[in-house]
Amino acid sequence: MVPALPHPALHASHAGIWVAEGGATREVSRGEAIRIAAETPVIVLNAPLTGQRLGYAELSGLDLLELFAFMHPARFAVPTPGGLARALGMDAPESDADVAAFLLAATERLLATPEGEWPEREGAWTAAQSLFRLRWPWGPLVHHVVSRPQANEKWLFSKLPEWEETAPRPAPRAVAVEPGDAEARLLTLTGRGAEQRPGQRAYAAAAAQAFAPRTGRDAPNLVLAEAGTGIGKTLGYLAPASLWAEKAGGAVWVSTFTKALQRQLGAETARLFPDPAVRRTRVVTRKGRENYLCLLNLEDALQGGFQGRAAVLAHLVARWAAYTADGDMVGGDLPGWLPTLFRRNAPAALTDRRGECVYAGCPHYRRCFIERAARASAEADLVIANHALVMVNAARGRESATRPTRYVFDEGHHLHDAADAMFSVHLTGAETIELRRWVLGPESTGRGRRRGLAARLSDVASYDEEGGRAIADAVEAARALAGDGWLGRLAEGQPFGPIEALLAAVRGLAFARAEGGDDAGYGLETELAEPDGALLEAAGPAAHALDALLRPMVALGRRLEAVLAEAPDWMDAPARARVEGAIASLSWRAEMVGGWLALLARVGGPADPDFVDWLSVDRVEGREFDVGLHRHWLDPTRPFAETVLKPAHGVLVTSATLTGGGDWETAEARVGAPHLGRAPTRFEAASPFDYPNQAQVLVVTDVKRGDLPALANAYARLIVAAEGGTLGLFTAIRRLRAVHGRIADRLAREGLALHAQHVDPIDTGTLVDIFRDDPHASLLGTDALRDGVDVPGHSLRLVVMEGVPWPKPTVLHAARKLAGGGSAYDDRIVRARLAQAFGRLIRRADDRGVFVLLSAAVPSRLLDAFPPGVAVRRVTLDEAVASVGARLSSGLGMGQGAGELTGES
Repeated sequence: MVPALPHPALHASHAGIWVAEGGATREVSRGEAIRIAAETPVIVLNAPLTGQRLGYAELSGLDLLELFAFMHPARFAVPTPGGLARALGMDAPESDADVAAFLLAATERLLATPEGEWPEREGAWTAAQSLFRLRWPWGPLVHHVVSRPQANEKWLFSKLPEWEETAPRPAPRAVAVEPGDAEARLLTLTGRGAEQRPGQRAYAAAAAQAFAPRTGRDAPNLVLAEAGTGIGKTLGYLAPASLWAEKAGGAVWVSTFTKALQRQLGAETARLFPDPAVRRTRVVTRKGRENYLCLLNLEDALQGGFQGRAAVLAHLVARWAAYTADGDMVGGDLPGWLPTLFRRNAPAALTDRRGECVYAGCPHYRRCFIERAARASAEADLVIANHALVMVNAARGRESATRPTRYVFDEGHHLHDAADAMFSVHLTGAETIELRRWVLGPESTGRGRRRGLAARLSDVASYDEEGGRAIADAVEAARALAGDGWLGRLAEGQPFGPIEALLAAVRGLAFARAEGGDDAGYGLETELAEPDGALLEAAGPAAHALDALLRPMVALGRRLEAVLAEAPDWMDAPARARVEGAIASLSWRAEMVGGWLALLARVGGPADPDFVDWLSVDRVEGREFDVGLHRHWLDPTRPFAETVLKPAHGVLVTSATLTGGGDWETAEARVGAPHLGRAPTRFEAASPFDYPNQAQVLVVTDVKRGDLPALANAYARLIVAAEGGTLGLFTAIRRLRAVHGRIADRLAREGLALHAQHVDPIDTGTLVDIFRDDPHASLLGTDALRDGVDVPGHSLRLVVMEGVPWPKPTVLHAARKLAGGGSAYDDRIVRARLAQAFGRLIRRADDRGVFVLLSAAVPSRLLDAFPPGVAVRRVTLDEAVASVGARLSSGLGMGQGAGELTGES
């Protein structure tokens, strides 16, 4: 029986604050709400968000989201009153004033869960006892309703299945996929009664060329395919990819840039393999190690490694781990809102972010989510991955025995940026202290399972004298790296050791040369050119210290390889796997230190035309968080082509905006095609949408740049006119926050919810879920929302950009602009960004929308970024508000009454 609830419920929004207790609801002031919350535990929905709205950061209570995560682990719910109501099969509250009473009813419904059929019952009693001892606010109530199991139950570590070793997969056969066969498979996937899409059929036939046998070394069959929104490119490339996988007996790796597309791909593969059990073996999603739950870290957290609220999170994650499909904590079936309810670093401590995995030395190795995914992908037909993982695996030689020969890069317009991040070098304080911790292990008395290099390889050191000596030398050399408190010592002018002395010199030169301007208090950077005496003097000892670390790391790697070759008696298969893992970790860290040394050689030496080098002080709102030297390739597609494209046999690069901002030559350059021995095949299919009638572009001419009150007023009026459904895009976080602070209460009085990235304590993916779920909500955000939002239908009907998205004038951008044609280079970037932002608006044939650009200074030459025929008008704000209200409320065709835009600004 559910006990009577002894706690009131509290709901706070921008429209007001309400408390429900004893069958009655009353509106209260902020001061009274804080007093109530301070005196007695209250039931809330999303405590961090409620506390932020109250201005009471210390708010704690009984968070319904935590109770939902306990009762229904690995189950999705939008973290709003309406979303929770749908997840629980309840009626959603009609207004903000009804929410507090709803929270009490939802609490009763959740606490009644154990009385009925409860698929997640196993393990609940054990978890409830632990959470009760941790003084979890829900502990007494949950302890009362969850009964002891009648028999011993399997839970978590004994419940998770073990993976099994399999024989190596033979190399794929040399087969071709005929265009007609690809079109036939596409017909099977879409269904014979589906709408016929000639563009999609042509796309599938063109994509099939990427799966033909390769005819020359370093000359893969590269197909570049631009397919406008609505073509159906996902099924278009899955058709030939699945055919090739069946006929060749190999795996096709489908790589994306955003987690949203990964999820979409996983859903689309149900058409290929309707049976979920079959689909799990034929389709595998892969991500980097840092995305997956580490069972050893979780065990340590459950056994006392975490304290307080972090320990509560560990037990809720343990509940989820017993029911998760794949152990993915970032973008998988762990609710994205759950970690945000707890302190920020607790979730990271449950994954392997530091490369400390002991592989076969781990007691949970046979149940490891990461190892299971790696082995499953070796046998799969389709592996859904991301650009970063594909590049890491190729660059570091990971899983070389099962290296893919066929790739599909969806969201291909992001390949340049992904390669830029992957192949760059950063000699910073944060990077060096992370390496120090990896080598030395914990240097304080803090609890936790973190181990240094010596502890992880203690048996090797005892077996091999030379290896033991290399470990000792590496440990001693690592003490020269930046240590705890390095930022404070730099600020005080008292660096310790050669690396901190180098960072101090970098910091001094950056402050001396960098121009803060309007960005005072934010990051500083300056070219690594004509270094001063202090930097020259510090570079030599720093290079010597890094060389002293690199030598024993390389020597240790060689000794470990020798240990494998000699195969001592004690080395069984698990021990061999652990040594192989250690070799891989040492290899990429040695490569990183080698990159640092190459960067230091640039100090005082000649510039390398292939690279762009600079110094930086990274700051957020005046607070420094990192200092260092940076090196990026001028053209990062060169290493991408060498490590990924050339070894492949066939590659399809596709996107709706592959040539966005330029032409085919530009698109080829952005994906590395010029570095190959064979010219790519080009394919283009225009979107089937009727953009002239579905969309309109308005350029508002009377909102002065830099006038924050006017900017906020424009956003508020446009959102009210559209009755919500607005995606607001900003190029600066400061302006986003300022606008949100000015208009959130105003919109709430109109009954329109406003959410914001970098303001609400909610992860970006969940913010998009909330936005998609409520047609009257609006969402403000930055670049991540410009490129990664898929919200079809009425929930997104207006996109507002604060101004022309010019690239930030960084050192790296300046070098690439000089090499890429000057102002034409900037124009290409802006066109691509405008095209991507506009692409958020129309996602299906029945969508209608307006795109508003709040900038008078929009050169006409940039407006060809929008689809041909779309009406573009320069208007005043009053005219824009009237047009948005009329068109989005009346459903008029978007092409009616539109004037032509002429002239150059």
